[in-house]
Amino acid sequence: MRRALIDRRTTETQISLSLGLDGKGRYDVGTGIRFLDHMLELFARHGAFDLRVRATGDLEVDQHHTVEDLGIALGEAVSKALGHRRGINRAGYFVMPMDETLAVAAVDLGGRPHTVVDLKVTAARVGDLQTELVHDFFEGFAIGARANVHLKVMYGRSSHHKVEAVFKAFARALRVACARDARMAVMLPSTKGLL
Repeated sequence: MRRALIDRRTTETQISLSLGLDGKGRYDVGTGIRFLDHMLELFARHGAFDLRVRATGDLEVDQHHTVEDLGIALGEAVSKALGHRRGINRAGYFVMPMDETLAVAAVDLGGRPHTVVDLKVTAARVGDLQTELVHDFFEGFAIGARANVHLKVMYGRSSHHKVEAVFKAFARALRVACARDARMAVMLPSTKGLL
């Protein structure tokens, strides 16, 4: 089973995270930001990942450090669990409808971090999460995983649905990218010979 443990400690956050890529969608998440907990639970379920997160941060200052560092830690866990990355699909995409909202996610685990996030969210908060930090979470993930992450809400009305659809689409795109392909078992999915 491809698993990773990450223990990330800074002066601003303390994060303990375990991830199993070949899981059953089980989760146990506590970040101090309930809506973010909900999004990480959706991530685990829709990606069929097993995820455990315990995070404390300087939420009395702002949510930024906690949200960004969680993205970095999750990305590092994916990278560590994948190891040499041989035999994986490398890239994946998913189109996720959620009621009136449609979101698209594409992920490439090709070794170069880049992030594009277009949520079309105008609300300052969804639940207790500052919505501008959704971008920071995924940017942190891209850096930690050394991945390209592209997320776009095509249309929708509800800010809650927009953020939720993006997390679900991301989980399913990542699930495809991490999946093993028997035809690639001994081959690195890159003409450069490096990921």
